[in-house]
Amino acid sequence: MPLDDSIWDVVIVGGGAAGIAAAASLLKRKPSLSIAIVEPSDRHYYQPAWTLVGGGCFNQADTCRSTASLIPANAKWIRSRATRLLPQQNQVELENGRHLGYHTLIIAPGLELHWGAIAGLEETLGKNGVTSNYRYDLAPYTWECVQNLKQGRALFTQPAMPIKCAGAPQKAMYLSCHHWEEQGCLDNIDVHFHNTGGVLFGVADFVPPLMEYVKRYNAHLNFTSELIAVNGPAKTATFRDTNADGETHERHEAFDMLHVVPPQRAPEFVRNSELANEAGWVAVDEATLQHPHYANVFSLGDVCGASNAKTAAAVRKQAPVVAENLLAYLDKRPMTARYAGYGACPLTVEKGKVVLAEFGYGGKLQPSFPLNPVVPRTSMWWLKRYAMPRIYFSLMLKGHEWLAGPEKR
Repeated sequence: MPLDDSIWDVVIVGGGAAGIAAAASLLKRKPSLSIAIVEPSDRHYYQPAWTLVGGGCFNQADTCRSTASLIPANAKWIRSRATRLLPQQNQVELENGRHLGYHTLIIAPGLELHWGAIAGLEETLGKNGVTSNYRYDLAPYTWECVQNLKQGRALFTQPAMPIKCAGAPQKAMYLSCHHWEEQGCLDNIDVHFHNTGGVLFGVADFVPPLMEYVKRYNAHLNFTSELIAVNGPAKTATFRDTNADGETHERHEAFDMLHVVPPQRAPEFVRNSELANEAGWVAVDEATLQHPHYANVFSLGDVCGASNAKTAAAVRKQAPVVAENLLAYLDKRPMTARYAGYGACPLTVEKGKVVLAEFGYGGKLQPSFPLNPVVPRTSMWWLKRYAMPRIYFSLMLKGHEWLAGPEKR
């Protein structure tokens, strides 16, 4: 492996799902590559299960493993934080001032949860009935709040897109409502879903089955309604509503439980780099996942600026594409691997049933199974609850590309 003043074949910024999966896929194809993974955290989280933790269906501890146990054996883990991307110099600057040189760069640090964008939220998270399944330490508190609520008002929010796992805000609502239904207290709970956007789900095919559950749980939908402030002790939430003419007004709602999904954005060192697009995400060609101006730069995962849904399932399809195209670049061959925008959102509409939403660019359905994809199924619950964690840890992060081979041009 290179010394500090040497140049790595590949530097990967980010050692989460995307970074580790990309490293594993690369090393599967070419074990001799020198790869450095820049990742500050010593803990790795299986975030797709946090919704289940918040619904009392999954053990919190099982979503966490050590980063060291998941880094591929032939890759070098550099436990530090990237602070600047310097593509003109083919370097990444770390928080200690060190510079890593590279022949190719993969940007995969995930995204940033912007809790501070909602006034008063950070001070009350984890108490006063205010919670979020988007944090490891708060998902169990969600389940505690759900169990303790017997009557009153429960609010669930969704910020402006893009966010990771766009179905997670409403999945929290469905699992909570199903528990209250089973306990016989749903009729005593006033459920509201506040969505900053204008539709329940971005792919129209899945809206009808979801609406059946909205009606079943008697949940009230509030579109173009953005959470802007929370007063935890007073148990009030402030929303900015926008009407069809673009006019806005603010209103306050009391709550007994508030499940918040924060606005999300790319990390600052990405937003401020010349590799970012206008929205702050890493600019890429949607098919090859290569940067449009710096040919030796690739990106995948939540920070990637492609128009796909930001899900762990997307990474499973993106990693082989990046691996094949990066190696083609190094070997001066044409890039033939293509990413069709695949993403998957297992919509847990009740404990024991899931609508498996699989789709690509433009909302085109990409089902993996010969079944009607809009039907809630027990088999898809089994896939979500039991199979997917194993697929994630034992296949995706190990470079085993089951049902994930890249399309070829």
